[in-house]
Amino acid sequence: MPNQRGFSLMEILVAFAIMALALGILLRIFSGGVNTAIVADDYTTAVQLAESLMARIGVETPMQPGQMSGIEFDRYVWQVNVSLADVQLEATEDNANVPQLLRIGVSVSWGEENSEPRVFELNTLRLVRNEAPPGT
Repeated sequence: MPNQRGFSLMEILVAFAIMALALGILLRIFSGGVNTAIVADDYTTAVQLAESLMARIGVETPMQPGQMSGIEFDRYVWQVNVSLADVQLEATEDNANVPQLLRIGVSVSWGEENSEPRVFELNTLRLVRNEAPPGT
């Protein structure tokens, strides 16, 4: 039967091996993409939380030196630090009410228990007007 057509057992095994390698690579790429999407979603949530906390300073919470911290969504640990900046403006005789320069830092961290936590930080400087003492 010299005119038989078909594949030998070796050809079929080689084809299955190539297909298994290709599927393994595709699954790795897919799972890597899913992990990257999860990390990107976590960073997006952390950025939105940090921006929200930064916007609250001076509106919902007083703009004075101090520290606040908390936990959001049972996962994101945040901390807000408000302190006097290293450089302060000097008062003159003409202007005794010189504003203070405050340094505001917001830090949001999250992560799995067995791994190094991821951290996102925002920092800014803001001017705060000194209130004149009554009767001056």
